[in-house]
Amino acid sequence: MVPTTNFQTLLPAPVGEFLIEPQSLEMQRGIGSDTNDPISSRVEFSLVIPTYNESKNIQRLVQILSDTLARVLGDRFELIVVDDDSPDCTWAVAQAMVADYPHLRVMRRQGERGLSTAVIRGWQVARGRFLGVIDGDLQHPPETLLGLLDAVQNGADLAVASRHVDGGGVSTWSALRRFLSRGAQLLGLVLLPGVISRVSDPMSGYFLVRREAIADCLLNPLGYKILIEVIGRGDIQQIAEVGYVFQERQEGASKVTWRQYRDYLHHLVRLRVEGGRIGQLTRRLDFPIGRFLRFGLVGLSGLVIDTAMLYLLHGLWGLGLTRSAIAAAEIAIVNNFLWNDRWTFGDMAKSQRQRGKMLKRFLKFNVICLMGLILKVLLLNFLFGVLQINPYVANVLAIAIVTVWNFWVNLKLSWRTSDVC
Repeated sequence: MVPTTNFQTLLPAPVGEFLIEPQSLEMQRGIGSDTNDPISSRVEFSLVIPTYNESKNIQRLVQILSDTLARVLGDRFELIVVDDDSPDCTWAVAQAMVADYPHLRVMRRQGERGLSTAVIRGWQVARGRFLGVIDGDLQHPPETLLGLLDAVQNGADLAVASRHVDGGGVSTWSALRRFLSRGAQLLGLVLLPGVISRVSDPMSGYFLVRREAIADCLLNPLGYKILIEVIGRGDIQQIAEVGYVFQERQEGASKVTWRQYRDYLHHLVRLRVEGGRIGQLTRRLDFPIGRFLRFGLVGLSGLVIDTAMLYLLHGLWGLGLTRSAIAAAEIAIVNNFLWNDRWTFGDMAKSQRQRGKMLKRFLKFNVICLMGLILKVLLLNFLFGVLQINPYVANVLAIAIVTVWNFWVNLKLSWRTSDVC
């Protein structure tokens, strides 16, 4: 049964860039002095609780956090539950508690998904000068907050709850999970040593950060591990760590999946690329390197399919070479379009899922690929015939140039999000 809820009091979910303002949006608009909201102007600490199907845990968690923080902060804190439209109506359970806990605020997200983005959306509406995150499943002991809060109040830009310092540990993790956790950390040290080496537990999802340390930093979160995003992109100078013992879940189902480890690896690579010289160059040129790399990987899959289909149609079934080549190329184009529509440009295509718009994108993609083929032939002849470059080197150069051209034209034409009237 869904608790009776005043939907008008739910926090609106921010949209657009993942950017934290130096001041809360309410203070910028002059709402901080509103006499109808006496808590607003006094908030020092904002703690975000990202949730999904945590209706069995959220009431107890809010009660414990409220009691714990009230002892040291009085009414100078707020709890922000950011729920991804849970099927078990976690958002409604939390919102029903607001009357008893006036420092509790609830956001129901219906367009976005993911823990990292939920945390940032919560921080965007937060009013405190210290921002924090804690899991909604009671696996992070609330009493550790006091040590973290003390650290940021005494000058730390970031205070991390760690399982790998004195006083830290895990309760009953299996050997496999311990191995995967440590392996992920070692992999991070190889790919991103300047970020991962700064803390003992880079996989932690329990920490506090000063607002000014991440204000005006454009964040680009992925998956569940937001801490490395904060360290990698924020202005983090002083870091403190507080030991804690990771608890086992009491209610609900665990959300640890292989996808988390995949997203973690993807996140590491993205931070590495964007933080290096290539990333600096692409920022100057305003070139989306991450999207381009996905486009290139999709192109490689198309090359494999094109070759395989040519062998099947011509080599095994005996069809004519020209017809086989045309059919194989078109099958590869369909493969590339589907992957690009779902992955490379998925964020842009999700608002244009109508069949007519998808067909329009596919036809544009076909025409651009045909133009790219013509451009490749012209470049090959120019590089080989005029500049006297080795034909195989010339072919590779032509493919590279056409790939960039195909990507840029498709980005601007096939997957643009605005309709032309």
